[in-house]
Amino acid sequence: MTLESFIKDRIRQLGPMTVAQYMALALTHPEHGYYMHHDPLGARGDFITAPEISQIFGEVIGAWLGAQWLAMGRPRTALVELGPGRGTLMADALRATRGVPGFHEAISVHLIEASPTLKQKQWNALAGKHPEISWHEDFSDIPEKALLLIANEFFDALPIRQYVHLQDGWHERMVTLDANGNLAFSIAADAGRVVERCEYGKEWMAMIARRMMQYGGAGLVIDYGYNGPPKNSRETLQAMRHHNYVDVLSGPGTADLTAHVDFHALAQAAREEGAAAYGPGTQGDFLKKLGAEPRTEKLCEKATPDQKIAMISGLRRLTSVDQMGELFKVLCIAHPQHPKPEGF
Repeated sequence: MTLESFIKDRIRQLGPMTVAQYMALALTHPEHGYYMHHDPLGARGDFITAPEISQIFGEVIGAWLGAQWLAMGRPRTALVELGPGRGTLMADALRATRGVPGFHEAISVHLIEASPTLKQKQWNALAGKHPEISWHEDFSDIPEKALLLIANEFFDALPIRQYVHLQDGWHERMVTLDANGNLAFSIAADAGRVVERCEYGKEWMAMIARRMMQYGGAGLVIDYGYNGPPKNSRETLQAMRHHNYVDVLSGPGTADLTAHVDFHALAQAAREEGAAAYGPGTQGDFLKKLGAEPRTEKLCEKATPDQKIAMISGLRRLTSVDQMGELFKVLCIAHPQHPKPEGF
């Protein structure tokens, strides 16, 4: 049975499901979910993330993590990445922090990952990079100590619910079956003003903030999204397959589903637990403030002509307003007594 058949049978038996329920099944169904059997990254996958574009991204974040650890007083620390992709970001960050005295000895590395395929990729990328690396599916399994956290393109894949304002008030948009038995939305996308809510995102942020409040720490959330309600109140749920946009309801389990992140809601969730939140700022500004440009220039000094072109192109893609620099945002959460972090 395909995942589409499974979803249709479930709707016939139990009635329409929320958009969040559909997303959860499409992405993480144990047998047919997208993340269970796909490597979505790279030219052969469905999208490319910042760490795969340039090593500068992970190196800059590594330098930031090292600086926060020093500001925390060099404690024993859990270095956590949510949704680590192929492990590229963590590998680059660990390499960049080898020059921070005592950092590698003080940290244990913890990766939150549900995908068996990506776990193997991460293991390959990180083998020998640090003596204490472990994988978890639940944040509660992270050791209870100071926390340094990275979440790059993690929150955009968490299931959302959608609400549409019609003449008689607000209605939740559901996934149902049309007259021909095909998957369909209960309300058309252009029927009225759309509001999206990601309760999972707020729950994750609350868990992170509570841990930081108890043991200290700081972390970065990097993703594409907005600070407050979208100005045009449109839906942002999208599906990507082989680097092309496709119908969200087409072939569940075969395309990546994401939605823009509401950074205001995440910051509010952290503050409600007592944590401090900085930003969000743009990814372009963040990387530039932390020295991405001079680091690229230094690497280019010893690079071949082709490598130099690739490095300059990668930096532009990460920082330019017309590429990832403006759409992608960076939010920092930290213990309220932690010094204001670099980049904000």
